[in-house]
Amino acid sequence: MPSTDTLLAFFGVSILLGLTPGPDNLFVLLQSAQRGWRAGMAVVVGLCMGLVVHTAAVALGLAAVFAASAVAFTVLKLLGAAYLAWLAWQALRAPAPSGDAGGTAAASAGAVAPSLWRMVGRGVVMNLSNPKVLVFFLAFLPQFADPARGPMGGQLMVLGLVFIVAALLVFGAIACFSGVFGALLLRSPRAQQWLNRIAGVVFLGLAVRLATSQR
Repeated sequence: MPSTDTLLAFFGVSILLGLTPGPDNLFVLLQSAQRGWRAGMAVVVGLCMGLVVHTAAVALGLAAVFAASAVAFTVLKLLGAAYLAWLAWQALRAPAPSGDAGGTAAASAGAVAPSLWRMVGRGVVMNLSNPKVLVFFLAFLPQFADPARGPMGGQLMVLGLVFIVAALLVFGAIACFSGVFGALLLRSPRAQQWLNRIAGVVFLGLAVRLATSQR
């Protein structure tokens, strides 16, 4: 078990990393703005579920095997890029809302909104299909583990859980703030249309970035 000082330092670093712009928090930001804070929180839950899998892989030593395989890394990153490109296509081709600037547009958006469970699934796929997360965990978590304080696997699991708590707090705050701001934008059909376009461009950019990333 890592010391209390180590856990506190690790938690602080994890909070800062969560606030650093990246694919996951941008994904939460855009999904919350488009679909509301509840959908954003569902995405956050999915992302954290993916982090549990990454943590277990690092603790069990599977991450090192995966990181050593160029083929596995390439296949997974291309699958992740394809998923992001599909989300970009969905956002860009979303029909422009019609009706007044208030209830009709919001009702139209709500009628086609995916279920919360589906949003959880989006978060899981988003996280697990990004091999950079697994490689990052493999390089980051062991730096805070000390073999003298017990089994490394157990320490890595604890550190991973602390990171997940930090991510839940940061991403949850992003989802709530973005959801409130997005709700104001959704009252305007034109603003909603521009939000869809921005989301599509950002998702497409993330897809290109992931597809061209190196280990």
